[in-house]
Amino acid sequence: MVTTVGTESTFDKLVQNLLILEHDAIAAYQATIDRLEDATFKTKIAEFKGDHERHVAELTKLAGQIGVKAPKEGDLKEYLTTGKVKLAALVGDKTVLKAMSTNEIETKMAYDHAAKNTVASPEARTFFQSAFADEDRHKSWMDAAAAG
Repeated sequence: MVTTVGTESTFDKLVQNLLILEHDAIAAYQATIDRLEDATFKTKIAEFKGDHERHVAELTKLAGQIGVKAPKEGDLKEYLTTGKVKLAALVGDKTVLKAMSTNEIETKMAYDHAAKNTVASPEARTFFQSAFADEDRHKSWMDAAAAG
């Protein structure tokens, strides 16, 4: 799925849409944790979920600084991100990780766009670059764990 998140023409919409995306991601991570059997996988996914929770805290702080209401939940995409995980759980842990890896593609793309978006402040773009690095690390681990 190709995302337009990160390409918004206003900083307030950029922050709001990233927050929605992060809430969707957190729901998918929780669905993954609930369905994985391997304890090592669960621990790593919980760590990654913590990164997303940290992203939400930072984005919420940004929203407050610019006087924008911070969304507190995801949107209908949550059904897509969690649905893939729920279906994959029928096959096994490695398939769940593959499903989650596909979710990371959209999040990585969103932060890559956001880090280059000139409507964002330089400080925000620095945060977006850091969040992109987190997402890249998540995806790399999931790909390796699913293949191993």
